[in-house]
Amino acid sequence: MTESRPSSLDRLLRVFAQVRAGEGANALLLALDVFLLLTAYYLIKPVREALILTGGGAEIKSYAAAGQGLLLLGAVPLYAWLAGRLPRRQLIAGVTLFFAACLGGFYLLARMEVPLGVVFYLWVGIFNLMVISQFWSFANDLYTPEQGKRLFPIVAFGASAGAVLGSYVAQLLIGPLGVYQLMLVAGGLLVLSLGLTLGVEGRMQPAAAGAAPPPGRAGAFALVFANRYLLLIALLMLVLNWVNTTGEYLLGRLVSGEAAEAVARGAALSEKEYIGKFYAQFFMGVNLAGLLLQLFVVSRIIDRLGLRPGLLFLPAIALAGYGLLAALPLLAVVRWAKTAENAVDYSLQNTVRQALFLPTTRKEKYQAKQAIDTFFVRTGDLLSAGLVFAGVNWLNFGTGHFALVNLGLAAVWLGLALAVGRENQRRMAEAG
Repeated sequence: MTESRPSSLDRLLRVFAQVRAGEGANALLLALDVFLLLTAYYLIKPVREALILTGGGAEIKSYAAAGQGLLLLGAVPLYAWLAGRLPRRQLIAGVTLFFAACLGGFYLLARMEVPLGVVFYLWVGIFNLMVISQFWSFANDLYTPEQGKRLFPIVAFGASAGAVLGSYVAQLLIGPLGVYQLMLVAGGLLVLSLGLTLGVEGRMQPAAAGAAPPPGRAGAFALVFANRYLLLIALLMLVLNWVNTTGEYLLGRLVSGEAAEAVARGAALSEKEYIGKFYAQFFMGVNLAGLLLQLFVVSRIIDRLGLRPGLLFLPAIALAGYGLLAALPLLAVVRWAKTAENAVDYSLQNTVRQALFLPTTRKEKYQAKQAIDTFFVRTGDLLSAGLVFAGVNWLNFGTGHFALVNLGLAAVWLGLALAVGRENQRRMAEAG
């Protein structure tokens, strides 16, 4: 069969990744799909921070993050049960519309002045993990391992661009519109993303497109614990998120102190407004850096070095950042350390992490991946909350002490990244 000629779009996208004839349009539509999802998430993320930090402070935020892990003990088996019984189209539509409806409900409750800080924080954490994980399961299902390795940098660019736009729009609108109206905008974007998902599925028509994953008695958690490769990925994500969440606690702790001082000296009208604006600007900086990395760096690292070395960049940055913070426990230091950490996490690390599931079965993509991306990630939050509780209440930890603990965890994380990289290299070779 004669290979079709590349379109103008295919040739344009070759500046950023190895796009073959006929692949550009579908990759771009998937990028737009995840763009809408991340825009929605970053519209409500500053809302989440403002509500939780003014409703309880950085410690309550840390403990609430742990609560997400407990909720996922029930949510993950429920999702796995649905994924094993529903066709993919119905599964994705049902989950997406459920979360969109929740945003409308939260808006109504907020207008009635119902306290939402902890509940909304718990919900956003589950929403972010389950909906985004579901998208990447879908993308993994559409591509072969060889295609995914080449095209995921383009798809992930959509996520980076959506995060930038969401942060920017939130920064613009949180003042004139207020905090709660952003929930409605995010809900509308979720519905639009669902339309794109169903459209892409109709265009690509892979084998068994509408079928549910093959039945089996093993649940999502059993799939993870029975497979060395999946278990290593799960442990990697657990430690990664433990480090990241503790770093977020340190940032929130220092920002809350700055907000109180700003209000006391008349530089801000309220702590909620100061914190909301700080995080909108912080997220904007992180996501813009992540976008540039995704556009110009990620595909080149993956093409020239491969997935295995790509896993090592983020733990190395964490080692450097928390080492500096341990010596200089200041807001400016933690802000820029977290900016570097999160920018690489949202670009290179995210692309590599999603590509790790390319050489897995369809059941592992939808069920085991959901368990890893939700429960094991939130278990990292739980461990971080335990560390914060012990550090604050028993050990009298300051910022520098927490940074030293993160330094040690980052070293463990680096070892896990090496092990996952070795196993992935073996599996990719077997998959051809």
